[in-house]
Amino acid sequence: MTRPPILFSRPFRASAELPNIEAVLSSDHVHGDGPFTASATARLGQLTGSPHVLLTTSCTHALDMAALLLDLGPGDEVILPSFTFPSMATAVALRGARCVFVDIDPATGNIDPDLVAGAITPLTAAVFVMHYGGVAVDLDPLIEISEAHALPLVEDTAHGLGGTWRGRSLGTIGTFGTLSFHDTKNIHCGEGGALLLSDDELMLRAEMVREKGTDRTRFLRGHVDKYSWRELGSSYLPSELNAAVLDAQLAQFVEIHGYRRKVWDTYDTELTDWAAHTGFRQMYVPPDRVHTAHLYYLLAPDREHRDALMNHLGLLGIAAPFHYMPLDSSAAGKRFGYTPMPCKHSAGFSERLIRLPLWPGMTESEVDRILAGVTSFRGQH
Repeated sequence: MTRPPILFSRPFRASAELPNIEAVLSSDHVHGDGPFTASATARLGQLTGSPHVLLTTSCTHALDMAALLLDLGPGDEVILPSFTFPSMATAVALRGARCVFVDIDPATGNIDPDLVAGAITPLTAAVFVMHYGGVAVDLDPLIEISEAHALPLVEDTAHGLGGTWRGRSLGTIGTFGTLSFHDTKNIHCGEGGALLLSDDELMLRAEMVREKGTDRTRFLRGHVDKYSWRELGSSYLPSELNAAVLDAQLAQFVEIHGYRRKVWDTYDTELTDWAAHTGFRQMYVPPDRVHTAHLYYLLAPDREHRDALMNHLGLLGIAAPFHYMPLDSSAAGKRFGYTPMPCKHSAGFSERLIRLPLWPGMTESEVDRILAGVTSFRGQH
């Protein structure tokens, strides 16, 4: 009998989603900034400790907002990792600024602070980083670099909601933090995101950027008697339907995180001996960081072993994909940026990485089947 395939990811269904959606549809307020927007925003503030939270239509749009609020433009350079999702680079390039791609720390897949320091020029306007897999970047030297050169630091925290670095919530340490609520993320609303910030003046501008460049939010609060066009902006505010799903998800954050952490811990414990015998390397989390169990990856000895394991698992009905392609080698990366030094670690990390299925609601038998599939691979080409 053929067993059903095991998906790589499956969106969590929160218990209050349908009642929340029904409440929105039964109301006279389906557009954004309704009661569920307010509730989800408050939950995110409590969870992260961020003084200011703005829901957005995606993490991509939150990054776009950060680039707008930093007034990036032609002649500016922004340092960012080559191993990241294209949204970060697109936000920079859309403003006419130049992407400067630097390599990663091969231990974590995160940007290498030493290479950031070496890439700074008089044109450098900001540094963008990503907490890959929900494991924090080495922030100490990056904070020092940011302060020494008066450079804004933007945290792409698409994987990092609930993660910490030395007790501090990811996304709240830099000038801006951005979150993703895409349906592959730990907490989701299909498509969505958020911008985190602490500066009060930037918050006033951010509200206008999110509302098509107008001060409509201030008008609704009664702070001005009419609203008008004040800033560059766009329609970055999600509908109340998205916020209703997000609010239901956030209400079960602890439960969702617990599910994911249990699977992550099982993988990490049960694959130790197999990894030692086959030359695969397990995901690494430095001791001063709390990860989010967003994903669990293995690093193969080389691309041939990675592809062989992917094919092996595929034949067993187990989806186990690779991840990002380095941006410095992409067609758009070459067009909109440059690379001061070859990003060899990014290329090697990308070629060797394989991710295992991980989502809340996975059964023990599914996890056992995945472990059996991985450990039955003995490193043959």
